[in-house]
Amino acid sequence: MEANLKQKLETDLKQAIRAGDNVRRSVLRLVMAAIKNAEIAQHATLADADILGVIAKEVKQRHESIEAFRQGNRQDLVAQEEAELAILQEYLPQQLTREEIIAKARQVIAEAGAQGPGDKGRVMSQIIPQLKGRADGREINEVVTELLSS
Repeated sequence: MEANLKQKLETDLKQAIRAGDNVRRSVLRLVMAAIKNAEIAQHATLADADILGVIAKEVKQRHESIEAFRQGNRQDLVAQEEAELAILQEYLPQQLTREEIIAKARQVIAEAGAQGPGDKGRVMSQIIPQLKGRADGREINEVVTELLSS
């Protein structure tokens, strides 16, 4: 099962090259380069969970770029980034809805016996590993802060 996702990315890259799908090809090449850089930095082959982290980082960068391009009124670049984002999201697990994050946060808060904002660190240290790759850290933070404040 190790390196399964990496093999899928490599296979999909070859198919994109053969099909002449330039957008998919460039996105997958970028992801493969990011994975290679992470492997060099860690001096090890990345597991699927680590590869998902690299892809999630690329997704986050696309979201930030889309926001910046919208503010700059560059719809052409927004469309390009959204196309790349759609390709990247194919490789991520299904993202949790805000309601699912709230339910999980309530469960962790109850298990941790958290009472208020002072217990946020304890809750976050338990919930982040459980939701890693399936929810944005910023949204988890917002939900936990909201629940502990109320």
